[in-house]
Amino acid sequence: MELKTILLLGRTGINVQNVKESISVKNVNLLSGTSFNEVETAFEDNNIDIVIMGAGIDLDIRTAIVQHIFTVSKSTSVHMKDWDSGPQGMVPFIDDVLRGLIGDTA
Repeated sequence: MELKTILLLGRTGINVQNVKESISVKNVNLLSGTSFNEVETAFEDNNIDIVIMGAGIDLDIRTAIVQHIFTVSKSTSVHMKDWDSGPQGMVPFIDDVLRGLIGDTA
């Protein structure tokens, strides 16, 4: 199976190692970021397959990020978490999205 590169975005940053240990999909390269500039850099340096974004990032910034992603990539999918599940809902959301797109590779 081809290694997928996943960019995880959150307002306060995401501990990639903790996420990797907590999700069922294992054959992924996880990156993280908190800002528009970090998204730009990630896309300059990597072929990003999937972006998963938390709800804590300001709406204007999230909108700019989505617009940038769809401008620079024709193959990246973007998935935005709801607000109500809170920070504790981020890892389950990541796992659900990746299992749905990649499959359970544990």
